[in-house]
Amino acid sequence: MFSVWKRNFLVWKKLALPSMIGNLLDPLFYMLALGYGLGSFIDEINNISYIAFIATGTVCYGTLNSATFEILYSTFSRMHVQKSWDAILITPVRMIDIVNGEILWATTKSVLSGSAIMFVMFALNILNLKQMFLIFPLIILIGVTFSCMGFVITSVSKSYDFFMYYFTLVITPMLLISGVFFPTEQLPIIVQQVSDFLPLKNAIDIVRFIVFDQSSNLFKNFFILILISLLCYILTIKILRKRLYN
Repeated sequence: MFSVWKRNFLVWKKLALPSMIGNLLDPLFYMLALGYGLGSFIDEINNISYIAFIATGTVCYGTLNSATFEILYSTFSRMHVQKSWDAILITPVRMIDIVNGEILWATTKSVLSGSAIMFVMFALNILNLKQMFLIFPLIILIGVTFSCMGFVITSVSKSYDFFMYYFTLVITPMLLISGVFFPTEQLPIIVQQVSDFLPLKNAIDIVRFIVFDQSSNLFKNFFILILISLLCYILTIKILRKRLYN
């Protein structure tokens, strides 16, 4: 697992800066543009400044975004296009080691993006150091969860075009109804009930509990994130075994 992680890290080092900037700018633009743009019209949400409200959602979205792009496009390239997996599997490295290494690497990149957004929040006086240390383990869990979710799509995809279905049908709707930009209480009841079981919504609830001390069912929040990670991980292993060895 760590050998696969190291291999990906050494390749990434050559383009580390543009890679980091690309993963970081999208969520930061959302946070700053909407936070200060709409924030000039929306004074507070639930007694919280709008920039602080959207920032706590953006740190989760930024982590999701980085993990998803890495596990989809980069992992698919190594598996299907560049045939790097074929070369690795000739060695004593097992398929499950590759899967674990890819998840570890995607999680690493997502943690870098999430941490960078946290430092911006710290600079804007939205977070303090204690809250940053409490949120950091959650960022790791978010990275693992969305790496495992994305890996299911990568394992069944035959081309890059297939990823658009995942973004259009899963990521974008989840982004809109998970409370990143506005409270889910504004949504219809049926949509609220669906969002309560979405991993992004549960991650955001934990962050806002840490930062704003908002009420939240932490057991349910962590349980859903861990359960989705395990289910998607097991499904990925089953699909890849069939795809690679058949």
